[in-house]
Amino acid sequence: MSQNAQRPKSIVLKRLLRLLLLVCLAIYLVTLIVVATAQRVMIYHPPVFTSQQVDQLAKSANFERWTNSSGEFIGMKRLFPRQPAAGQVLIVYGNASFATGCAHYADDIQNIAPFDVFILEYPGYADRSSSPSQKSLFRAADEAFQLLDTNKLIYLLGESLGTGVASYLAGTYPGKVEGIILISPYNRLTGVAQYHMPIFPVRLMLIDRFPSEDYLRNYHGPVGMVLDGQDQVIPEKFGLSLYNGYAGPKRLWEFPLGEHAAIMEPPGKFWKEVVEFWQTK
Repeated sequence: MSQNAQRPKSIVLKRLLRLLLLVCLAIYLVTLIVVATAQRVMIYHPPVFTSQQVDQLAKSANFERWTNSSGEFIGMKRLFPRQPAAGQVLIVYGNASFATGCAHYADDIQNIAPFDVFILEYPGYADRSSSPSQKSLFRAADEAFQLLDTNKLIYLLGESLGTGVASYLAGTYPGKVEGIILISPYNRLTGVAQYHMPIFPVRLMLIDRFPSEDYLRNYHGPVGMVLDGQDQVIPEKFGLSLYNGYAGPKRLWEFPLGEHAAIMEPPGKFWKEVVEFWQTK
């Protein structure tokens, strides 16, 4: 075949490759725009219930609604049967949970220690109005924290996404928080998001960043962390980074076979260790 015959084929091939590259680039850009626009939909997965359903769930779990000074619903609470309680635990949960869904934490903690338990309901979750974002979660957490009894010790429990909220509270009110436990934590949500979407510049795109390690620099009390070796949602390396960077008193519970937010030892033993750690000076 002559060179003159091969030349048109070469030109056609180059044009096809150029067209394919442009199509791939267009698809990538469109997908990038969709991801950037829908990022909060991918972060927050709020269960939504009617008020009647929430009341029924609360009754089944022996909770009562927690309201602010205006009577607005902000979460759930369960006071210890014998008062006065020795302390208070404020729970901030993961991105797909809800207040009464955390009843097992209240059960386990109150079986070990005479603490009142309060669980923040995020904006847009259950039957609470508004929509979730870092700003709205932090605002709701501030309000809830300020409603706690300052005459009692305050402890924080953060789960998954909520570990960023708990870290924020500890860094914002460092002199008022007696101890923290973080279950499936991360140093920065941007790192976790980038891990799950490596082909996109997530670190630049993400609006809600939850930089836990920054907030914990202002806190110097006891911080316990639970890491699971089989966690596919928040791989343990992100929690280890947070743990290794924390300069205050700390303790690590590692469960190599555990999946996301799993405590793979008897609850009584685990929470006894947590409370003892919190109370060790």
